[in-house]
Amino acid sequence: MQTFLEFEKGVAELEGKIEELRHLSDGGDINIAEEVQRLQGKVDRLLRQTYEKLTPAQKVQVARHPNRPHAMDYIQALVEDFQPLAGDRLYAEDAAIVGGLGRFRDRSVMILGHEKGHDTETRVKHNFGMAKPEGYRKAQRLMRLAERFGLPIVTLVDTAGAYPGVASEERGQAEAIARSIEVCLQVEVPIVSVVIGEGGSGGAIAIAAADRVLMLQHAIYSVISPEGCASILWRSGAQSDEAATALKLTAQDLKQLEIIDAIVEEPIGGAQRFPKEMVGRVGDAVEAALDELTPVDGRTLRNRRRDKFLEMGRKGLG
Repeated sequence: MQTFLEFEKGVAELEGKIEELRHLSDGGDINIAEEVQRLQGKVDRLLRQTYEKLTPAQKVQVARHPNRPHAMDYIQALVEDFQPLAGDRLYAEDAAIVGGLGRFRDRSVMILGHEKGHDTETRVKHNFGMAKPEGYRKAQRLMRLAERFGLPIVTLVDTAGAYPGVASEERGQAEAIARSIEVCLQVEVPIVSVVIGEGGSGGAIAIAAADRVLMLQHAIYSVISPEGCASILWRSGAQSDEAATALKLTAQDLKQLEIIDAIVEEPIGGAQRFPKEMVGRVGDAVEAALDELTPVDGRTLRNRRRDKFLEMGRKGLG
């Protein structure tokens, strides 16, 4: 069932009329098939017009849409013989980060990412994609394993941020995130990261310090959520729309700032309307990035990756 966002009311009304017509039979002066085709054309035009001029705040809504494909949707569709790997070998398993070995288009890879879940049961199981320290330590273990066997790493970023609970802080959340970034910058195999929905704070960059950072057209990536930013600056979440604009969190802003490397275009109406098509587009983009990176020797990859992120810091200081 399609879930409509607040700014899609016009589309919802038209698609409601189309659904009603499909339950009717041709009669009188009305040709049902022609009327459905006419209304569908209006839907397509309205979607195109709407999504061509989304505000940053609206892109936040799209990035969080519950029907967008999540990490496991990409993994199940793109990776053959996927073998999930669990546990950090230190404390516990964290289902907020999923990962394992598999074959991606005839290439063995290590793939991992944040999984939010699609319904109440799976969202609770995966903690809404908000990882605890053991999740990031698992990510470190899998990346080190990939390096040991010379396998490229693919990461799928989709989290509001690392889990902020007291127990997480007691178990070293900040250290786990910092170590995960460090491992990303140390391994001598290709890393391709895709921000498929939300890229929230350290919880995102912990697995996104990659050779190639790709971002879906309507995804977001920022140091803090708009609501969190507004609560700090204005002591109220009412200014979250203003904060979304100021944070420069859209793919278009981040490409211009050279924080990400490429934007993966979404189907008209967003990834949530055509998830299979979106999965295919991401697969093509990841394959192209890996084709470019695989011939490069590991030491060069590592040095380039470190220089890339150090240069971002220098620009920020400048």
